[in-house]
Amino acid sequence: MSGTFRNQINIGSRVKVVQKKDQRTGILTEGVVSRILTKSATHPHGIKVMLQNGIVGRVKEIED
Repeated sequence: MSGTFRNQINIGSRVKVVQKKDQRTGILTEGVVSRILTKSATHPHGIKVMLQNGIVGRVKEIED
């Protein structure tokens, strides 16, 4: 699943995010969501989250 819809992401979800510094290369970082930072229901580039290790990025993939 892509990470453009806020209602598909829960705290504790395992996701892959792209960090701001990696947007050009598209390198994904895997982790577990600790906070959902985007307030709107959708975002075309992915919902912004904070992972448990403190990394902030936009969700590109939600792992089942």
